Amino acid sequence: MTSFEGRRRVVIEEIKPVVDGGRFPAKRIVGDDISVSAAIFSDGHDHVAARLLYKPEEEKLWNSVPMHLVTNDIWTAQFTPDRIGVWLFRVEGWVDHFDTWSDQLSKRLLAQHRPATQPATVDDQSLESGAQTKPPAGAETGKEIPLALLTGAKLLHEMALEIKGSDADQMKAVASQFRHLAEEQRDYYDNPVTDDIKALVARNPDLRLASASDDFQILVDRERARFSSWYEFFPRSLGLRGQHGTLRDAAELIPSIASAGFDVIYLPPIHPIGRAYRKGKNNNVEAGAEDVGSPWAIGNEDGGHTAIAPELGGFDDFKQMMKVALQNGVEIALDIAFQCSPDHPWVKSHPEWFSIRPDGSIQYAENPPKKYQDIYPLNFESSDWRALWEELFNVFAFWIQRGVKIFRVDNPHTKAFPFWEWCISRIKRLHPEVIFLSEAFTRPHVMYGLAKRGFTQSYTYFTWRTTKQELEEYMTELISEPVCEFFRPNFWPNTPDILPAILQTGLRAAFVQRVVLAATLSSNYGVYGPAYELLESERLREKSEEYANSEKYEIRRWDRDHERSLMPLLKTLNDARMAHAGLQRNDTLHFHPTDNPELICYSKTSGSDVILVVVNLDVNNTQSGWTDLHLSQIGLASDRPYLCSDLLDSSTYVWNGSRNFIRLDPAVMPAHVFHIDGSNHLENEAHV
Repeated sequence: MTSFEGRRRVVIEEIKPVVDGGRFPAKRIVGDDISVSAAIFSDGHDHVAARLLYKPEEEKLWNSVPMHLVTNDIWTAQFTPDRIGVWLFRVEGWVDHFDTWSDQLSKRLLAQHRPATQPATVDDQSLESGAQTKPPAGAETGKEIPLALLTGAKLLHEMALEIKGSDADQMKAVASQFRHLAEEQRDYYDNPVTDDIKALVARNPDLRLASASDDFQILVDRERARFSSWYEFFPRSLGLRGQHGTLRDAAELIPSIASAGFDVIYLPPIHPIGRAYRKGKNNNVEAGAEDVGSPWAIGNEDGGHTAIAPELGGFDDFKQMMKVALQNGVEIALDIAFQCSPDHPWVKSHPEWFSIRPDGSIQYAENPPKKYQDIYPLNFESSDWRALWEELFNVFAFWIQRGVKIFRVDNPHTKAFPFWEWCISRIKRLHPEVIFLSEAFTRPHVMYGLAKRGFTQSYTYFTWRTTKQELEEYMTELISEPVCEFFRPNFWPNTPDILPAILQTGLRAAFVQRVVLAATLSSNYGVYGPAYELLESERLREKSEEYANSEKYEIRRWDRDHERSLMPLLKTLNDARMAHAGLQRNDTLHFHPTDNPELICYSKTSGSDVILVVVNLDVNNTQSGWTDLHLSQIGLASDRPYLCSDLLDSSTYVWNGSRNFIRLDPAVMPAHVFHIDGSNHLENEAHV
């Protein structure tokens, strides 16, 4: 049975930021001002004091900062982590006997009867000088103030015994001073508690009966965890004249992608591809001799998850690609898909890591009626699960050693949750700079559960949220507690697996609209690049989200210089995201009403720098309407005009007040991305 100290009277509740009662860490970015709040209170009328303790997990000594009462027993304090990694914090609260005594002493002193010869003070302004000849009712007389001084002296002496050094000597000296004052039995006392004495006590709080919360974790990531622009392409489609592309070809493309403002280049699996049951074009179960198969069917005689497909090159080519990426300020994100082709080396060396059917064969992946004979899932209930976990951890470690710091993880929701919690926490403690993107389009609790267990960023439902109500409700959920404490969205309007219905129209306006929404609603976004910039819209079959002639199963040729390319628009959006800090985070997102349900309006701010976005959600028709801006939310006055500069086409508009007219023709441009300098209102339209 744990010891119980019943004299600890302070209660600490409602601590934030805390995820699931402290079961999982909240997430922040290095340099953030982390605000910690708690309900802290006690019985009776004694004063309460509190402090926030914090430190990097690996350090022994705690830092502390006083907490301040905000309102209604809610206390708060801040700290700023100066390095990435796991940080700990706790809250302490105690009955502040000295402050309680000091406050009561002040009240007693104010209630003294002031002798006629005593100069009037601010507290005596209601008394006429010399008019009071006897103590008023309730006045402090006799021994009450000397006794109070002796009480203060006793408190200070006891506190001094708990500390060392010059502060202890000073505290004892003050205690002695209070005792001498009490012995003088004066007719009138001034308040002996100076600011220096208050500071002395504040430096040395009496924590003997302090209550303390549990320790809570904050996972502090680098800035790219919060703000990133992803571009995905298949290196094998980069070859010339029908040849298989290589990592050298990928290295040659990187400067172009970087110049368009993308800072993360994501490559599908680069490992050897299985030959058994290899899929043909359009996921055909019969592959021809020239079919290259799916990169997600990992492994053959050339190796598995720590090998490179010979067609792509070797590790010297990989090293060169990583070097070029570094030179261009870009990071390479590798796809990690923990599944195997029937030819993977693990199938022979560790058959126990797979599910064995009654006939002795290994169970292939399926989602009835769909069958994936070219992929064997791993069995996380294997009797040899510990060795399986270590091997999978070693896959990450292998690529981290070769400079990879970002991983896009394929279908993590089909692998055991305890594995991810163990694996990611272990990696983050060794390499806190590593970022994990969860590719899990599944139920909300599952997606959130993966984020809680360590995934840095997550794919989302944005791909299917198309109406104003859907977008506003979903974003409000993502930026509100508790979700915002642990879940970082990454918005993708398409992926190699998903050609959503809105893009199947083939309309340029649809592609423009969706990428503007993705890049401005979320600080992390990405595109399956060549298919998106070239408006790829042909579906495999009716009511399907599969691309026809999917690059997952064949080499494609992309004309990146085609006049219809959206790359100039993508560059414009990425430049805007880099130039305006409000677009680099989600916590200032605010929706503004419009009188047309097809027009969505929202803002993001950073100080006086305001981004205001208006998007026409109808890709077929011109829509118009009036805004109803919440001007105070974006720091604008209601009685002065302001200049709206559209970052998409450099046009400018002078707006005034909250109601302004919008008309968006999707055939021209379905969106405005306005920059408003809130510190520089226009006096009149002549300034334009």
